[in-house]
Formats: sequence, structure tokens, C-alpha cells
Amino acid sequence: KMKALTKVKHVVITSIQDYLPFPKNIMYPFIQRKQQKISVDVSHTETTHLFKRIINESSPAVCNAEGISDEDIAILQYTGGTTGFPKGVMLTHKNLVANATMCSHWLYRCKHGEEKVLGIIPFFHVYGLTTVLVLSVLQNYEMVLLPKFDAKTTLKTIHKQQPTLFPGAPTIYIALLNHPDLAKYNLSSIDSCMSGSAPLPVEVQEQFEKITGGKLVEGYGLTETSPVTHANFLWEERIPGSIGVPWPDTDAKILSFETGKEAAVSEVGEIAVKGPQVMKGYWKQPEETEAVMRDGWLLTGDVGYMDDKGYFYVVDRKKDIIIAGGYNIYPREVEEVLYEHEKIQEAVVVGVPDPYRGETVKAYIVLKNGVRCTEEELNEFSRKYLAAYKVPRLYEFRNELPKTAVGKILRRALIDEENEKHKKAT
Repeated sequence: KMKALTKVKHVVITSIQDYLPFPKNIMYPFIQRKQQKISVDVSHTETTHLFKRIINESSPAVCNAEGISDEDIAILQYTGGTTGFPKGVMLTHKNLVANATMCSHWLYRCKHGEEKVLGIIPFFHVYGLTTVLVLSVLQNYEMVLLPKFDAKTTLKTIHKQQPTLFPGAPTIYIALLNHPDLAKYNLSSIDSCMSGSAPLPVEVQEQFEKITGGKLVEGYGLTETSPVTHANFLWEERIPGSIGVPWPDTDAKILSFETGKEAAVSEVGEIAVKGPQVMKGYWKQPEETEAVMRDGWLLTGDVGYMDDKGYFYVVDRKKDIIIAGGYNIYPREVEEVLYEHEKIQEAVVVGVPDPYRGETVKAYIVLKNGVRCTEEELNEFSRKYLAAYKVPRLYEFRNELPKTAVGKILRRALIDEENEKHKKAT
């Protein structure tokens, strides 16, 4: 149906069934019909191609694509829309290859052709596309692919397949650490993990490293940068809570909010980056492109600072800063404290309308299985580590939080919920 509405001439179809062992490959269609009540039969035609058939009929000889340059667009990667209307990010062949090459140099202890990458984060998200798919093709790594994240299935897969590299998101590591059967599985094959898509709580990092014996570090990037620009070192000095230093061939700086020029050491401002992984622009949106690009520098919209060692820190997104009673409050700082509480599994902080303070701090909490906790308990805990004006005034306990496909908590969805409530109340 969609092909008729576009200029697309050829469609390649694949299925999970194609890669299941016998007898699961025979049973799969029946299970799908029963569970999903969906059945799609596709035949190989002149314009519709079955991927498995293409592979089986293709020559193993290497072929070179003619007429494709480094600057040609490889993909239109749409932003997640967590902070606004989605935009098509034009990423070139050079962007993707450069970022995967940077990644391979960052993982310099990993051996070409000998690593196994656990692929949970989806390939339609640029984080999974680069750090799992493109990196594995570049370095001849084996990919262990899961169609979606399920904590128990993931634990079983690690125990059985013994992957060595595990790119993920904080919510994935949190779910594994809090699974009741965690102790039954051997996760010691995990050597290197790079966390992206959202801030990595220090408590989660320390616990996961203790369980696996491997290294888990926080990285940073955007869809507009293919996506990685910074990361902590895996085997050298690293600073928990920091996003690390710029990747090879990547420049980064902090722009002062007051002057617009490069900020002083430890001064908070907007993070700007420049490098071969930075996008060509937004698809058919020149004004949006111009708003974020300055002489080759991408203005990220993220607030942060750089210390005297050259390590960068993300404080929060510009749009997520809470202004309560004239004070700037950064949600990440409050979330880091909440994650230290032994009963909390997930936490996200937003600003909600307040008639007196303008905004006030609200925390959404997911508790660990089988525990109870009160607002009073969290309030008392928070006051030990936060200034009074930063302490959440409101708490809401939930069974789960809204997330993107890659596991990033949708703060924007919660803010929209609160704004809608405020409209109805007023």
C-alpha cells in the first residue's frame, strides 16, 4: 500500500522466521497468527524481493557500488520527537563510516573478527545502526540479535551465547540488575558496554560492572551526529557522571549563554560539536538546519560544562531546565540523587506548572519489585543531598514509564501530560 503512495520501486522483505532453527521456523507463522492475529504472505516478484532468496542467489564476489560519493545521503534518520516535532536528519555515507571507525578505535582492545556484539537496540535507531550493525560489518564481528528487549530472554542469551560487547541504554541495564533471576545467569563474558540515549546513573554503572566484571561507560551523542561524539575511556582514567572526552577527529566546546563565545573552564553553557559525523542538515528544512549549524559547528541544545582535564558533563537539555522561583534546576542532578535510593528502580524529574513558583519539581518513580515507599521517605532522603529548592515537591508512583523503542524515557510525554492536566484544571 505504501509503495503506491511513494516513488519507491523495489521493496526487500525479510522475516524472523527465516532465521529460526527447525522446528521453530515452521511453528512461527501459527504462533504469530494466534498472538498478533496478523498474517502477511509475500511472494517474490519483479519489484518485491525476499531477502533470504537474494542472499542465496547472490555471488560471494565483492562488488563496488558505482556512482556513490561520501557526501551522498545514506539514510534519513528521523529524530525521536522527544523534544519537538520529528525532523529528517540527513546522514551521509561518510557520516556513518566515520562514526563506526571512531568507535572501532575507541574499542582498541577488541580484536578484529573475534568479538560478539549483543544487538538489542534496534537498527532503525541510529545508535543501534552505528554501534551494532555498521561497526560489526566494519570489524567482522558476530552479531547476536534479539528482536526486542525482554529482561529474562536477554539474561538467557548472554548466559548461552556469551557476547563480549553490549551497547545499551540505562533502562536496559537497570531492568537486568533488578530481575529476580539475575543470580542464575553467568554474565562474565561481557567485557565492554557503552551506554547511550540517556544519562547513565552512577549507581547503575557500579552495580553492572560488579555483576559482569566488565566495563560500562557513558557515551554521548545525537541523531544529528550519527550518533556518538563523546565517551568515557573504557580502560583508562574515567570519571563517573561525566560523558568523557570527544572521540577521535571530533571537536567540542561549551558556548557561554551570556556571550555566545567559548565558555571558561567549568562554566555552564551549550555544548557544540564539530566533526565528520555531523549531519548534512535536516531534510527539506533549511531554516531548522540554519538554527543549529554555525560554521560547521552543531549546537546540540544540551547544557553542560568542561572541567580542567577536558572531560565534559551534561547538565540537561535547554528545554528541560526547570525554573522554580527564579532558580535554575537541572533534572539530571535530582535524578542522580533519587537513583541512589535503594528502593528506586527508575526515576525521571520534570517541571510542572505552579501558580507561585512558576514551575515546581515533580518526580515520577518506579519502585523495585516487592518494595513499598512513601513520599515522606523520599522527601527526607532527598533533603540530605539536595538544596531545599531542588527537592521534589510532588511524587507520582508508576508501574512503568513511557519509553522510546531504544529505552529512552520520554520526559516530553510526561510534561505534555502535566500541561494537559493544568489546562483542564484552569
